[in-house]
Formats: sequence, structure tokens, C-alpha cells
Amino acid sequence: GTQGFLAGWMSWFAHAVACSLYGLGFGRFAVEIIGLFAPAVHENAHTLTLIIMAVIVALFAYINYRGASETGLVGNIVTIAKVIILGVFIAFGIAAMFRRPDLNVFTESFMPHGIAGVFVAMGLTFIAFEGYEIIAQSGEEVKDPYRNIPRAIFLSLVIVVIIYVLVAVVAIGAVIVPAEAGSLPVWDYLAEAKEVAIVRAAEQIMGGWGGILILISGLASTMSALNATIYSSSRVSFAMGRDHNLPEVFGRIHPKMKTPYWAVAISAVLVVVMAFSLPIDEVAKAADVMFLFMFAQVNITLMTLRRRRPDLERGFFVPLFPWPAVVGFVTNMALAVFLSIETGRVGLVTVGWLAGGMLLYWGYFRGKEEMERPSEVIHEETVASVKYSVLLPVADEAHASQLARFGCLLAKEYDGEVLALNVVTVPPSLKLSDGRLFLKEGRLPLERVIEVARKMDVPVHTMIRLGRAVSEAIVKTAVENSSDFILFGWPGMSGAHDRLFGSVIDYVVANPPADIGIVRFHPVGKINRILVPIAGGPNGRLALSLALALARNTEEDTKVIMVHVLPTGADPTAGQARAENAFRHALN
Repeated sequence: GTQGFLAGWMSWFAHAVACSLYGLGFGRFAVEIIGLFAPAVHENAHTLTLIIMAVIVALFAYINYRGASETGLVGNIVTIAKVIILGVFIAFGIAAMFRRPDLNVFTESFMPHGIAGVFVAMGLTFIAFEGYEIIAQSGEEVKDPYRNIPRAIFLSLVIVVIIYVLVAVVAIGAVIVPAEAGSLPVWDYLAEAKEVAIVRAAEQIMGGWGGILILISGLASTMSALNATIYSSSRVSFAMGRDHNLPEVFGRIHPKMKTPYWAVAISAVLVVVMAFSLPIDEVAKAADVMFLFMFAQVNITLMTLRRRRPDLERGFFVPLFPWPAVVGFVTNMALAVFLSIETGRVGLVTVGWLAGGMLLYWGYFRGKEEMERPSEVIHEETVASVKYSVLLPVADEAHASQLARFGCLLAKEYDGEVLALNVVTVPPSLKLSDGRLFLKEGRLPLERVIEVARKMDVPVHTMIRLGRAVSEAIVKTAVENSSDFILFGWPGMSGAHDRLFGSVIDYVVANPPADIGIVRFHPVGKINRILVPIAGGPNGRLALSLALALARNTEEDTKVIMVHVLPTGADPTAGQARAENAFRHALN
């Protein structure tokens, strides 16, 4: 839908712009290293930076085309090395700060650009925190994701904030502005150095070798980030092409390499065009604006899911909901709009990208998406139309036969059918039509139902359905087929203290599209007696009618026993009258 397209459209643009930023940073660091041996290159630093950027982007695009990726071991080594280098820088910086006679730099000219400058800084540094959402995106490969993903996100944010704050403090507190730079404040001196500001700080704090160390760390950082963002931007555009939200060429897979080669190539071209057309500071601002819009959308999604899908199992509940989401949405949108206005050309580019995307979607891709939308029902065998239908959601062979027996007994009473449904759950990371790969597994429990139905001479209707959530698929099937009764199987436990029967049954019971019965799975032989507790409530009549329907259609001489329980100390005469009244109400 519109929200999904907008999220993908913004993500593709934002990751491409971020990739441009990392490419330019790599090029600038490379020029600095080359300049150590050939100082003359600084005369054409900008041009050489762009050339190196284009080469490194093309290199990593080719690596992604080949299907190679950074292994976990290499990634861990690079990350640990970067943290160690920054730790050394922080240690030398703190030592240098203590050697200064005063630290008036932290008290003089506090907030020199006012509150507006603070907001601009907040927006510009937002991109530095972009990336922790990848932890959630890799959820299917994480052990115990409900526990580990929230912990990993919070832990990574805490570590990153501590490192960022310490680096900023020592850079401002330990650096002394050289005499040739004039009377500039230290923050303006570092700002003029732009992407190599920390290199200049390291050269002053640690000596010449400190600058080289930071340059090596910068090269490693930008290379790993470049590889990751080329991968993510190309995969986002590939997924959009596969879902008909972009031209189909984006969704093509190379027959040999098994990679989305067109999506990789087009995304790489977009990255280079961004880098050549916008200065690095504006590139960073454009990426910040897009990421701010994306995370504002995440807060909207959080509130929507909590309202529409309260049944979902969650590893972490946002405290004080919905206020954190509301505050997050308002602050993200406010910073995005503020930066868009302040940055002029980049703000226009961002608005133009969003407006262009929505025009393309509403004008063409929305219709294409609807035409190509895969059918949720991938297998269905029907019988002649009947007046009564018992829906049996079956998940496995082990319990399908037992559930089918009870379903057939009820269907037989009303000359109806059993509708055996198997739902194939397709994770969000896969296209819905990919669930067809599990068609064979879905047939097995249905075959057990067919066997039982044939023995009992009851018409059977089978269906395999794709869905993101089993509960929603069951409700949708019941509504579409006008089912009269839904019979669930239940293992006898819910798996959670706040569930009665489990997430699936509880969801359907909360808004039932038909009458519902629940069969607890345990070995059942002959059905000699059926006990029906009668309290006089509105469901007593239904319970008794079901018991009678079962009893009339069993092979045994089944008896139905009604029971009314009196509380301790109740008057026997009044209790007898109450029980007889409840029985009459249930029988009428």
C-alpha cells in the first residue's frame, strides 16, 4: 500500500544518499593518506576525492553483484579496531585537557548559534545514529530475538552515545586553535576542516602518527559502511521492483550470480550522481531529512500496530504508551521540516523526491501492484453448495484426525460440510507468493481430514491459504465462506500467562465471525457420556445443542448429562428451582 511504498521509497533514497556521504568520506581520507607522500595532490583534492569515491562505489557494487559480503568475523574485527583507536584518541585527549591551564572553552560563548543552532545540530547528527534498525531487520537470524533484539538496540545506543560524547568533548576541550587560523573559536576551526576535523584534532593531540591512525580508522569505517549501504539500498529497490512498486527491471535476478544485478547497478549510479551533484554537507543534510521522515513513520507504525494488532507477541513493550511514540513522531517531523527549510536546495530535493514518488505510485505503480497481487488462496477443493459449514483450522497431521472427527459429527447433524483450512505463515521478509514453497507441507494435515470425512460420509472442502498472521487468515476464511461454526484444536495450555487459549484462538474469540468450539487434544475412544455444565447464561443453549448434535451422530449410545453447580451453603430448595429453570432455558 501507500505506507509500504513510501517507506521503501524513502529508505532507498536515504541509504543512497548516506552511501554517497560514506563514499565522499572514504575519498577524502584516501586523499589525506596520499598527501602524506605526495603533498601536491591537495591542490586538486576535491576532484581526486570524487574520482576515488566513484571507483570505490563501483568496486563495492561489483562485490555486491558477485554476491560477496563482509563476514561476521571481519566485521567484528573492523568494529573492535575502530573502537580501540577511538579509545586511544579519547585517552590522549583527556590527558591533553588536564594539561591545559583552564577549560573556559566549555563556558565561554555557550550555544553561540542559539537554540536554532542546537536544532540544526540535532538534525545533522541524526545520521550518525542511523544503522541500529538493522538489528531488528536481522531478527530472523538472531537467537532468542524477543530477548536479544531489544537488548542489542539499547546497548548499542548507549555505547555509541558514550563514544560520541567523549570524542566531542576531547575534540573541543583539547584542541588549541593555531595562530595562523586567527581568532576562530575551536568549534569553527574544526567545522572548517569538515570530514577531516577529527584527523586535525588527532594530529594535534597525539602527534603525526595519531592523524595517520585516525585516517586508517576512517578508511575502515567508511568502507564497511559503504558496503552495507550499497547492499541495503540495492535490496530495498530490488524488493520494491519485485512487489511492482518500481519497474520490473529492479526485481530481476542474475541467472548465474543469483543477485539483483540491475538494482545494484542503478543504486550505484544514483549514489555517484548524488555525490557529484551535492556538496558533502548538503548530502549529509539530505540523508538526515529522509531518515527523520522514516523514523517518524516508524512511530506511526508502532501506534497503528498496537491498536490494530494487540494480539502480536512482543519482546518489548514501549512504556508509557503512546506518549514516547507521539513525542518521537513530533520531534522527528519537526527536525525534518526545520532542516528542509534551513537547507534550501536539499529541502527542495527531499520534497521533490517524495512528491515525485507519490505521483508515480498513485499514477502507475498502485494499479500495477493491485493487478499483480498474489492470491492468498493457493489450493482449494470444493464440493456442492451446502447450508451448513464447519471450519476446521488444522496445523499438523498429529491432531488433524481427532479434530476432523468432531467436525464431521457436527456437520452430519445439519447435513453440512467440513471446511479444512491450513494457513501457511509467510514472514515479512518474504514475498507473500513465496509461501507456495510450503504447499506440500500444507497438504498433509488436509489429507488426514479428507480420510476421516470419507469414512463418515461427510462432504469435505479443503483450502491452503497464505497469510502473515494465522488468526487473521482464519477470520477472513470464515467470512468469505460464510462458515457457521469454527472448531479449534487446543493442546491444553496457552504458552503465556496473559492468554486464555493462545494468541490465535484469543484473537478470533475476541471478535468471532461465527460460533466457536474448542477441542482439547487428548486420546478419545468411544464417546459414552457428554457432560454439559448449565448455568443459565446465554451460551448454555448453544452448548447443549452441540452436545446433542454430537450424541445423535456417534456410533455409540451416547448420553448427554446436564449439570448445574450450586455454591456452598446455598438453599437446596431454591437451588433445585434455579437448576430446573436453567435446564428448561437450555432445552427451549
